Amino acid sequence: MDNSNFDLIITIVNKGHSTEVINAAKEARAEGGTVISGRGSGIHEVAKLFGFLMEPEKEIVLSLVDTSKTEQVLQAISDKVGINKPGKGIAFVIDVKRTVGIIHYLNN
Repeated sequence: MDNSNFDLIITIVNKGHSTEVINAAKEARAEGGTVISGRGSGIHEVAKLFGFLMEPEKEIVLSLVDTSKTEQVLQAISDKVGINKPGKGIAFVIDVKRTVGIIHYLNN
């Protein structure tokens, strides 16, 4: 296990918008991301259709980035996806303590 110089940017958006997140991250020199399906359960996430409660589907994008690029990638996601607008999603960063399986380092 290596000591890590990586952060994990987690971005949660409505279904169909993960490509925007990945493209924004790549433009900011991230290598890509992993998309996981989910569904919302917050107070603003419930809608009704014909009397049935519906929970909107979400996509969770995991982007492992070099710490030197974290702010730039996060800003690109915010700008291009409009995360700060109501209903667009949320993004946050988690410090990664250790990693395994990374064969190469991100290009500067």
